[in-house]
Amino acid sequence: MESLVSAVISDLISRSISFAIDKCRRRQRDAPTIEDNLQRMRRVLLRIRITVEEAERRLVTNRAMLRQLQLMREGLYRGYYVLSACNAAQDDPEVSRHDHRRSSFALSQFNPAKRVCTLSSMASAKMSLLASGIGRELEAELQEVLAGLERMASDMKELVVFLSSYPPLSREPYSGHLWLQNRMFGREAEQERIISFLLEPEPPGARNLGVLPVIGRARVGKSTLVEHVCFDERVRKHFSLIVFVDVGDIDDGHLGSNKGIIKHRDLDSAGKSLVVIELDGHVDESTLRRMLSTLRGARTAHVSKILVTSRSEKIASFGTAQALQLKPLPREAFWYFFKTIAFGSTDAEDHPELASVCMELAGQLNRSFIAANLIGSLLRANPCSQFWRKVLTRLKDFTRMHLVLSGEHPFDLVAKDRPAYLWRLASKTSTTLIVYNCYQACSAREHDLPKITINEVQIGSASPRGKFEVLAWRSHIPPCYSYVLSCEVRASSSSFHIPARNKQIRQQ
Repeated sequence: MESLVSAVISDLISRSISFAIDKCRRRQRDAPTIEDNLQRMRRVLLRIRITVEEAERRLVTNRAMLRQLQLMREGLYRGYYVLSACNAAQDDPEVSRHDHRRSSFALSQFNPAKRVCTLSSMASAKMSLLASGIGRELEAELQEVLAGLERMASDMKELVVFLSSYPPLSREPYSGHLWLQNRMFGREAEQERIISFLLEPEPPGARNLGVLPVIGRARVGKSTLVEHVCFDERVRKHFSLIVFVDVGDIDDGHLGSNKGIIKHRDLDSAGKSLVVIELDGHVDESTLRRMLSTLRGARTAHVSKILVTSRSEKIASFGTAQALQLKPLPREAFWYFFKTIAFGSTDAEDHPELASVCMELAGQLNRSFIAANLIGSLLRANPCSQFWRKVLTRLKDFTRMHLVLSGEHPFDLVAKDRPAYLWRLASKTSTTLIVYNCYQACSAREHDLPKITINEVQIGSASPRGKFEVLAWRSHIPPCYSYVLSCEVRASSSSFHIPARNKQIRQQ
């Protein structure tokens, strides 16, 4: 009897083990691979991209729909970022040999959360990717983003129906990079917040002007954002006068043709006025308080709303609404922008090696719009992996040197009008290229702009001597500024003095 029970128990255990093994095998066989997930990611991103681009062709005014569209944009940028990271990890064998601790992402502020960037720079092939802990983390990241995007795509059916009820906007059939270069990118949420503030009705009997401070670092896009707000048809219908002023334009309360720059005027209407105060440098509190007091008693038109742009956070206390802090683009949105500029109408997935280099290049640019347009256009004109890698090497050395010498990113130095070195493709040269400051010029006065571009100097097609000015970048969107650099070519022996406290760091 005991032998029979033992045999039955052994048989049951054997069957249980076999069943568990078969179940695990079926689960592994049925589980989607990374390649399957990547294909699903491409399909869902395409669906969301079509919807977002169609929405951008229409004048959508519903705030809830605008919020949903903003979430879809953020998901789109994050999805393309993770997709590019996975492709770089699988297809570029050079990436796996790259030391993350010395990578461009570790050096720049482009990626404060280094999760995906670490992954994209530590693995090369799919099998090694899955076998490592980093591969499992990237796979989990892919599945998490994919699940969120698929839920988003399934919930956008009603949005697509509602979009058809809004009138289309006039738009030329641009290529991808031309479309991005001719519109304000990544500021849709901030633009709608300012418009909502401007269109808010004034409380009955209100004496104080509505003041919204817009704060941000130099060349982050404050003037461009406000300019686009003032071009919005809703804003122009609400205000009969829109005028841009600075400190010297406000002294006696008049807002006429000789005061400031009038952006919009409706002669048939005597309604409300919008005043935009642009503060380039530091303005003491008493001066700003006097300006606001003067505007309250403006005699030309009733001033109801004021926008104040400044780099200083001190002006936040003068706002009647919470200040809008304009920050650099998130890493995913910046990567989407830079990739589109660099590849143009070409699909980045068709060139995985270039896409991998492009992702590293993006990490060196400190989320700068000007740098993205400069480097992106240079890469687009030279779609060669050898050229792209050479530019990457120069940018890495350029960034690392400034971090050692000053502890700051070189683009931050230029934004603060402090001297900085500029990189050049020539590996051996007896001279050093230095930029002292960057200033804005009106693109309408093209005859006064420098004829030499900074890209021509960097690649060696132009060789100026001594002190000179070069055209860095010409914006195609309002206010259509041209950015000019004041530079100098020096002998290498007469370069900047290195502080004593940094010499030891540089030697190391």
